[in-house]
Order: sequence, then C-alpha cells, then structure tokens
Amino acid sequence: MQTLRLRVMRPTDLEAVAALNAGASPAVNLLDAAELADLYEMCDVALVATNHDRELIAFLLSLGMGQPYGSENYRWFEDRGVRHQYIDRIVVAPSAKGSGVGRALYESVFERARERGANEVTTEVQLDPPNPGSVTFHEHLGFQRVAEQHTRGGTVHVALLARSVY
Repeated sequence: MQTLRLRVMRPTDLEAVAALNAGASPAVNLLDAAELADLYEMCDVALVATNHDRELIAFLLSLGMGQPYGSENYRWFEDRGVRHQYIDRIVVAPSAKGSGVGRALYESVFERARERGANEVTTEVQLDPPNPGSVTFHEHLGFQRVAEQHTRGGTVHVALLARSVY
C-alpha cells in the first residue's frame, strides 16, 4: 500500500501537473502552460496528491460558479442555472489507480460545494474518444448523466454529469 498525501496545489506544482495532464491525453484535453496557469487562477479547489517520495501522482481542478472560464462544458452548467461546483479535470497516475486517491479528491470538492451553498457537483466524461474508466468511477460516486454534447468543433462527445451534495 502506498502512502498518499493530499495538499493544496501550489504554483510550483504546475509543471508536474502539466506533465501528468499530458500523459492522460486524449482522456483529458491538453493545456499549454499559460492555459493551465489561467485555469489554476480561476479554481477555488486545486489539489494534488503525492506519494511517499513526494512525487505528484494525482491532481484535481475545480471551479465555483461565476468564473470567466470559456470551457463549453462549464458554460453549459453555468447556463443551466443550478448552483454548482464544477470539476474541470482530475488525473490520477497509472501507479495510483485503485488507491482511493480519486475518491479522496472528490470528497474535498463535495465538502467545498456544501460550504459554498451549491446544490450539486458537476463534471463531464468523454464518451468519444472513450474513457470507460472515468465513466465507471463517476457512476460509483453517484453521478447521473444530465445531458450529452459535442465539443471542440464536434471532435469530442461528452456526457455531462451531476451529483447532489446532500
């Protein structure tokens, strides 16, 4: 069993976050350094997990409502009009899959959503290109599919998901 540590993401983590994010493509979209820095600044939940060697093995970025984020998926949830906390991305290194770190990161978001008075936590999962592991993960956490849409000029098909925080 590996030792995990969750902590708040720091600007000095962004290079390692970018590398982990790139390794998860195409399940998550690529971000250049400037895009990642901009997203990080909008997030009110930005967490990392490290192993016993202090290597970054997972991260999560989540935004509250009212941010100027241009993501088609975030905008869909904003336009829906339900108080939400949006999870833009979570990436868990292959070495940490099944360790519980993803669930622990999500629990932090659920707590933050309750603190902010949100009714639900929202996110999306890619259906094409397929990401079956993520679909299963979210189903086990109780997320429900509320819609589907094509994004990035029709090249990606996503399921839009929500879960009550209560």
